Amino acid sequence: MTIIKNATIVNEGVSFVGHVFIEDGVIQEILPATAEVEKDQADVIDATGLYLIPGVIDDQVHFREPGLTHKGNIRSESRAAAAGGITSFMEMPNTNPQTTTRIEWEKKMAIGERDAMVNYSFFFGGTNENIDEVLAVSPTDTPGIKFFMGSSTGNMLVDNREILEGVFSKSKLLIATHCEDEQTIRNNTAQFKEKYGEAVPMSAHPLIRSAEACYKSSSLAVEIAKKYDTRLHILHISTAKELSLFDHSRPLSEKRITAEACIHHLWFSDQDYLSKGAFIKWNPAVKTAEDRAAVFQGLLEDRIDIIATDHAPHALEEKQNTYFNAPSGGPLVQHALPAMLEFVHQGKITLERVVEKMCHAPAECFNLVRRGYIRKGYKADLVLIDLKQSWTVSKDNILYHCGWSPFEGTTFQSAIRKTFVNGRIVYEDGKLIEANSNAAEPLKFSR
Repeated sequence: MTIIKNATIVNEGVSFVGHVFIEDGVIQEILPATAEVEKDQADVIDATGLYLIPGVIDDQVHFREPGLTHKGNIRSESRAAAAGGITSFMEMPNTNPQTTTRIEWEKKMAIGERDAMVNYSFFFGGTNENIDEVLAVSPTDTPGIKFFMGSSTGNMLVDNREILEGVFSKSKLLIATHCEDEQTIRNNTAQFKEKYGEAVPMSAHPLIRSAEACYKSSSLAVEIAKKYDTRLHILHISTAKELSLFDHSRPLSEKRITAEACIHHLWFSDQDYLSKGAFIKWNPAVKTAEDRAAVFQGLLEDRIDIIATDHAPHALEEKQNTYFNAPSGGPLVQHALPAMLEFVHQGKITLERVVEKMCHAPAECFNLVRRGYIRKGYKADLVLIDLKQSWTVSKDNILYHCGWSPFEGTTFQSAIRKTFVNGRIVYEDGKLIEANSNAAEPLKFSR
């Protein structure tokens, strides 16, 4: 048995000092600090002064395996996630080959079982040709179906209304969407190419992949979902305009349409393209400071339900390129929780709300089995945090396979001290615990 003693436990909207008892990967008991702790036959961790939260659940990552492993892989990126306090991930299907058949999905699951240091799951990708396979996906084994209603690789762009309605009307699974209107983006691209040729500045990215492109696509997804009462989750909201699409009058458990915000849209703005360039080039684009503030407020108002990363690494040499040749996306899993804790220090959000948006809400949104909370009988996915241990992001401590971070040079005031996956420590005080690298389990969904 492991006992985490005298931690400030942050869970379900409250914080209190107490003890957590763990055995066989499961939380056996939670007691107040006044309770006696028997040390016999137990591994006692004194967490005095530290904060204990549920493990972060990231509902959107791109770990690049198979086929794109020069950018990252499930082994490397899941270890970076563990260092960042992320204990479960949901990975996206735009790999090579794409995860658009049962066979390719099973191959990914096998890689997860072999290499993932944290709990793993994989979205099934929707295309214009695989509707029958999509409708046959097991609801208990996958987070849902992913549709790219905007630019993607191969045949994964799906913006034909007839095809979308066919799936939205029949799917019993959650449908997650990347929403940007492709025709709007093409029109904007043509205008900027006419003006600049191939020398389009990076600062044009939020004007090419504009707020209008986002809203046009998001509003279409919401319209179709409402028509068929589809369970819809819109990923990485980046604009103020889109917030009007989401309800904040009902609790998450009653919502059929939910939304997510990502760390980069909460942290950066278009003013940062001057210094960061392609290192903050994402799709959807980082937009104005006003959009950033509105998305953060939407999070606080519960129009936006989840905080995620959209972790999408690229090789350094790929990013050091011109606008049209630099790919979109960046690595974030190691630094997402520290970034949100920085907002706690700034008084922009409480620690309890960070836990709600990064731990509880993903578990509720995706119907995860026994994860996302510090509760008796739940899996012991836990993170110990020191809110007073500052550190600076540098190449020496970046764990991503790509070796870079948009946060390089940033000093965070909080550090991840320990990460537990199913009761076993996988990261401790700056070091990965490879002896426990087989602690991870496949995520299960109650549907």
